[in-house]
Amino acid sequence: MACKSTSSKPMSHPSESQPLPGMLYTPEQRVLRDQTIWTPIQGFLAIFQFFVFMVSLWLVVRCLLSGEGAEWAKWSIILKTLTLYTIMVTGSIWEKVVFGQYLFARAFFWEDVVSMVVIVLHTIYIASLFYPFLTLQEQMLLILSAYVTYVVNAAQFVLKLRAARLQEAKMKAMQHMDHDVHMATIPASQGYAA
Repeated sequence: MACKSTSSKPMSHPSESQPLPGMLYTPEQRVLRDQTIWTPIQGFLAIFQFFVFMVSLWLVVRCLLSGEGAEWAKWSIILKTLTLYTIMVTGSIWEKVVFGQYLFARAFFWEDVVSMVVIVLHTIYIASLFYPFLTLQEQMLLILSAYVTYVVNAAQFVLKLRAARLQEAKMKAMQHMDHDVHMATIPASQGYAA
């Protein structure tokens, strides 16, 4: 495959450059991430989904232990699934804006893989509501496995957020150090007005 020349025209897409080792975003991707409306939308949906998950988890465990509240558990799972689908669609758009592809960008490849598992498990539950191939107990156990996978996935994203914050702190420290080195190399006669 022929290599593209980068000297003839400026970089036109954030995915054309690669982040430095240990960095999650290129500088261009970081700007796109900070400017897109999809970043705060993802933040809101992540918090909302976690709240729905906590309520639904309590209802599912209650249903499994006592056999009570099956209808409430069902509707909470449906809401959790709809929230999951929404955050997946908007997350794909966010990934396209920042990384240039809808899914499986290098920086979030494994998070996307686990997200797909979470979606499949939730979708099997929804299918079981229309085609009764699972008992109520099997449905609740299925959704518990989906919720465990969701917790793993959420932890992946929290670790990535932490990595992004550490990256930004490191970049600011490097910029500050570069500025200090630059100022130290300016001769004293050039540092003050005559």
